Amino acid sequence: MMLSVKDLTIHYGAIQALRGISFDVDEGEIITLIGSNGAGKSTALNGISQVIKKTSGTVEFNGRDISSFAPDRIVQSGLVQVPEGRRIFANLSVRDNLEMGAYTRRDPAGIKRDMEMVYGLFPRLRERIRQIAGTLSGGEQQMLAMGRGLMAKPRLLLLDEPSMGLAPILVDEIFAIIRRINETGAAILLVEQNAYKALGIASRAYILETGRVVKSGPAAALMKDDAVKAAYLGG
Repeated sequence: MMLSVKDLTIHYGAIQALRGISFDVDEGEIITLIGSNGAGKSTALNGISQVIKKTSGTVEFNGRDISSFAPDRIVQSGLVQVPEGRRIFANLSVRDNLEMGAYTRRDPAGIKRDMEMVYGLFPRLRERIRQIAGTLSGGEQQMLAMGRGLMAKPRLLLLDEPSMGLAPILVDEIFAIIRRINETGAAILLVEQNAYKALGIASRAYILETGRVVKSGPAAALMKDDAVKAAYLGG
């Protein structure tokens, strides 16, 4: 198992955001966490990548307990998060942002090769290579955030709300690119408000409600589950 999260509990002060959740991701999978706002989806990603400190529980990645690793060491191990809200370096160029994604690497030839791979996935970024990132459209900024994550050479990519705020045609494009990233060999853990789109590309899914996993299974089966359809799929 590539990623194994066991009994992860996280508090924000007196508020318990996660209540002992457990889930896993295997090599090559796309796994999605589904739930309403405040269910704990983003908190789970932030706890895995040590952006926020957990109260208890363990996170194992490739057989190693990374629960106490610093965030940069987690990135070096091959687990990379693309955060909600993109958080690009708005005053730097597109190319500089991508180079920042490779800050933990020491393989110039590999970085150059991966830069070309990112431009292949996101041709618009090549067209805007010298453009200041803050002047990009919302969709282009999301592409840049994902490209920057890929420059860290992830084995597992954590994507937090990649379609947030995007026009429907761009949402389709982003999800097509997520599938292509997965086809290059990276496993993906996806948090996404658009449950229909997320279940459409995932192999398995976990449903979160108020900090707990209340249901899990193959994504195709959950799409047909009446309770899931009523709660998250508009029917």
